[in-house]
Amino acid sequence: MRLRHLAVPFAVAWGMLSTALAPAAAAADLAAHRALYALTLQSARGDVIAADGTMAFEVLDACEGWAVRQRLSMTLTNRDGQDIEMVSDYTTFESKDGLRLRFRMRQTTDQAVTSDVAGDATLERVGGPGVAHYTVPEDTTRPLPEGTLFPMAHTAAILDAAKAGKKFLALPLFDGTGAEGAQDSSIAITSWVGPAESKWPELAKLPSGRVHVAFFDRSSASQQPDYEVGMRYWENGVADDLTMDFGDFVMTGKLKEFTLLHGGC
Repeated sequence: MRLRHLAVPFAVAWGMLSTALAPAAAAADLAAHRALYALTLQSARGDVIAADGTMAFEVLDACEGWAVRQRLSMTLTNRDGQDIEMVSDYTTFESKDGLRLRFRMRQTTDQAVTSDVAGDATLERVGGPGVAHYTVPEDTTRPLPEGTLFPMAHTAAILDAAKAGKKFLALPLFDGTGAEGAQDSSIAITSWVGPAESKWPELAKLPSGRVHVAFFDRSSASQQPDYEVGMRYWENGVADDLTMDFGDFVMTGKLKEFTLLHGGC
């Protein structure tokens, strides 16, 4: 089971306008916050018959950049009645000019390490090209194609597109969640509406919209996405009402705890 993209939906994640976009400016409007999501199984198409878990997500405004941490923990039950515990820890630091990214992704299955990726990446300009330098699992570099954005710039680009009335976007994303380099993402923005009812007063006053993102391996000829996620995005980059499709099974995520955080200079 390939869970590279568990980290993507938030820091990341997502979409793009063009290399002429200035997501660094838009990113200043993203909200530093702490959120906890409860995950439940919506449907299964393979060996998984039950699943639940949590996802903790934190975005800190660290003056010159965004420090992000996501910890996802899920317990899956297969048809043999076995429980499988999967934990994913993902951390990044992304400069607010959108040109530099440090990343670390560590995943365990029943406490055994199944994936460990770390390194840094730079872009020549916002929207690439650039290069990713990995230190784990081995010291290597990979080129990043024209159009590449890092996660927070990617998120800001999606929000700018939604506010501008755009419906479809597609550009490479590099988030450091796997050793394969950049991936392609296809984004559909299905709505953008004014303030709506929410249990969180800080969010209820903001516009929001529905977004669907599909992620593709650039090295594969397959037309099927590796992973898909749908969500409601508020104007400040906070997400809720998640639908996370991992291929064999689909999870839903509901925002259970939420706190805006202060930061910056």
